[in-house]
Amino acid sequence: MDIDLEGIVAIVGNYGSGKTEVAINLAADRKAAGVGVRIADLDLVNPYFRTREARRQLAELGVEVVLPDAKYLQADLPIVSRSIRGLLGQPAPLTLLDAGGDDVGATVLASLGDALSDRSVQMFQVINPFRPFTDTLAGCEKIRLEIEAASRLAVTGFIGNANLIEDTTLEDIYQGHDFVQALSHEAGLPLIFVTVAADLMPAIDAARLTCPVLGLHRQLVPPWKRAAALRR
Repeated sequence: MDIDLEGIVAIVGNYGSGKTEVAINLAADRKAAGVGVRIADLDLVNPYFRTREARRQLAELGVEVVLPDAKYLQADLPIVSRSIRGLLGQPAPLTLLDAGGDDVGATVLASLGDALSDRSVQMFQVINPFRPFTDTLAGCEKIRLEIEAASRLAVTGFIGNANLIEDTTLEDIYQGHDFVQALSHEAGLPLIFVTVAADLMPAIDAARLTCPVLGLHRQLVPPWKRAAALRR
């Protein structure tokens, strides 16, 4: 199953959900499928593990990364550049907005309300059920409501990103899929896709999954590790 997305898509989630890793890999995947992609780094809260860390690899694939002005690139400041507002005025076939974590990070989407007012926006909540606060359906729902209130947008679907980093097993992937599928049914919102680390992809039993799968080539790694090559 293909991940068929278009328009403006905001990626949100709690801290540690892996939403930025998902956004980066989704951009690379859709570009490889021939879709025009632009991605905006809207994480104005966390100075670590932001889309901008993968901007060179994304640029090599032909994905435009819209960033704060150069002088603010490493700043932890609430700055929404004119280029981001311009992006929303002339979006690509797929325009990804990588917002910061939790409701605090999602507030930036509310600040773009005027630019988004006449646009159809999908907002997907990334869920890692092996993280604190999203290990229960009630916890996921609480975070969803907080993000919706802060962003003034409605979550329109879920992305399952079940992982324990290097310790992830196939059973963790299947268990995580079932968890987010149950959340999808309870909330009445679709499960858009789930993620699987690229090295586990060959062993995945697709029959056990009910949605598309995005292979992750990990980009946001500690300084002593090297990021994987993005899909080409």
